[in-house]
Amino acid sequence: MPIGKRCLRPSCSWPSKYLKVVNDLRTLRITGGEPLISPLFDGFMAELGRLGFADVSLTTNGQLLSRKLPVLLAAGIERINVSLDTLDAGALRRIARGGDLAEVLEGIDQALAAGVRVKINMVPLRGHNREQVLPLLEYCLARGMELRFIELMRMGHLALDPVSFQRQFVGMAEILAIVSERHGFEHVPSAPDTTAQRFAIPGRGYFGVIANESAPFCSQCSRARLSSTGWLHGCLSSSRNHYLGDVLELPRDGALARIRELSARALADKQAERFSGDAMSMKLIGG
Repeated sequence: MPIGKRCLRPSCSWPSKYLKVVNDLRTLRITGGEPLISPLFDGFMAELGRLGFADVSLTTNGQLLSRKLPVLLAAGIERINVSLDTLDAGALRRIARGGDLAEVLEGIDQALAAGVRVKINMVPLRGHNREQVLPLLEYCLARGMELRFIELMRMGHLALDPVSFQRQFVGMAEILAIVSERHGFEHVPSAPDTTAQRFAIPGRGYFGVIANESAPFCSQCSRARLSSTGWLHGCLSSSRNHYLGDVLELPRDGALARIRELSARALADKQAERFSGDAMSMKLIGG
């Protein structure tokens, strides 16, 4: 999250209005920016818990996880992804421009103790945290968590600065080479619509790699993102978006027809083969 900047206005009415839009969905992931920091979060989760989704998950940086865990449990959250790029407290403050590593680790431990399935997301960056690939993997394996390595994406300023992108980029082949220094592993099948390639370390656990650069999965992607202000984004690599806010006052049948129409347009925005990047910050649309 940009220092000192709140991307979601406290007056934003998305919990009460946009839950009507997602009411017919089966699977929902809550992301940010950082969703737990919103002053509307507790009420939103209470409403969400009453809707009875088949699968609701959340992505967080973990700073407020221990404090908000009772809210998440009451809403029926069973899966949480925690973005954690390092186990070095000083490096975390540099990479995230703030943050308390001890708070994050405490939140993870509490979530695991409560029976929540936790995955860790790490973006390896040359010159920042590449040396943390194995320590983070060992940390996750010891706790029964799956670590997802995510290749750096061409978003925000990196979409406009290919030199900086290439200087920091650590690809799947390099990640697997680092892991192989300590562990043998084998590729295992993944669900058709998943973004990660999964690997098993016999007798220890699993890890995955989301290789949007090295092994693009655009042709299999069926995901869309709805912003807190009502804009539907079909692809992170496209500047196109579609406004859903004006459907909220329509009768239910009309609203659903309009939502289906705009959803089809959003999905048509997806790249045919590979991710090309966009100058929009992922903090504004979920990343």
